[in-house]
Amino acid sequence: MQWIEAAFRAPAGKLDELCDALTNLGAEGFVIEDEADFKRFLDENRQYWDYVDDELEERYRGVSRVKAYVSDDAEGRTRLARWTEALGIEPETRSVADEDWADNWKQYYKPIPVGERLLVLPKWEDEPEGNTRAVLKLDPGLAFGTGGHATTRMCLELLEGAALPGSRVLDLGCGSGILGIGALILGCAECTGCDIDPKSPEAAADNAALNGIAAEKYRMYTGDVLKDRRLRSALGGGYDIVLANIVADVIIPLAPYARELTARGGVFITSGIIDGRQDEVRKAIEKAGFAVERSLTEDGWHAFLCK
Repeated sequence: MQWIEAAFRAPAGKLDELCDALTNLGAEGFVIEDEADFKRFLDENRQYWDYVDDELEERYRGVSRVKAYVSDDAEGRTRLARWTEALGIEPETRSVADEDWADNWKQYYKPIPVGERLLVLPKWEDEPEGNTRAVLKLDPGLAFGTGGHATTRMCLELLEGAALPGSRVLDLGCGSGILGIGALILGCAECTGCDIDPKSPEAAADNAALNGIAAEKYRMYTGDVLKDRRLRSALGGGYDIVLANIVADVIIPLAPYARELTARGGVFITSGIIDGRQDEVRKAIEKAGFAVERSLTEDGWHAFLCK
C-alpha cells in the first residue's frame, strides 16, 4: 500500500500545539522530529557514546516538525487538504510504501567476513557459495551489534586468538550478543552476557538460538555493572575472557571491575574507543592491573587485548 508522508514544520515553541491540532483533526499516528529533543537526548545519555554521526546531527539541525501519514488515494489526499487548510501550514510531502518501513533497512546488512575464521551472516541472507568460514548468524533487531561497525569487527578479530576450548566468557554490554556468540562459535565453552538495555536479553537469546547454541551455554543479566553491587556478585568471576565493546567513558571506570572478574592469566578485550581517547583508556586499563598486549585501529576506533 502507498502512503503520503506529510511533514508539517512547527513554529518556534509550538510543537506540542501542532501535535494536539493534528490529533484533533484525526491524525492516527505521527513522527516528531525536533532538534531540541534530539540534543537533550544526547546530553542525558552521553555515557553511551563518544561519537554521533555528522549526517545524523545534520538531519536534526534546525528541525521542529511533525510527520503525519495518509493513504495515497483520493480519500487520503482529501484528508491532507483539510489538515493543510485547518493548520495554515503547507507540508513537505513524499510517497512511501509499506515495504519501505518493513524491509528496506535490511539492504544495509550483508555477509561480513571478520578476521580469518568468521562470517557474520544476517539471517535473511544465504550463505555465500564456497564459504569456508564459521558462520555467525545474526538478526540485528533493535539491539546494538551487527558486525558492520569497526569496533565489533576488531573485537571479533582479537577473539580469534583468545578463544580456547573450555574458556568461560563474560560479555559486558552485550547488545545483540554478537561477541559472546562469536566466542562460542570459535570454541569457548560458555558465555554470560550483561547489558543495561532491557531489550538485549531477548535479542541475544534469539541470536544464540539462531546459531543452535543451547540455553545453558549462554545466560543473560540486565543491569549496570558499575552501579549494581549485587549484579557484580551474581556475575561471579574467574572468566577466561572478558569483553567490553562500549565507550571510553564507561571502559575507564569499568577497568577495575573487569580486572576482578578476569581469571588469573585471563584476557580482557575492549573497544568502542574513539580516536583521541586511546591513551586515556590505556592508562586506566594499566592502572587496573592489565598489560595491553595487542591493539588494533580501524576507521578512527581502537581496540585493546589485555592480560
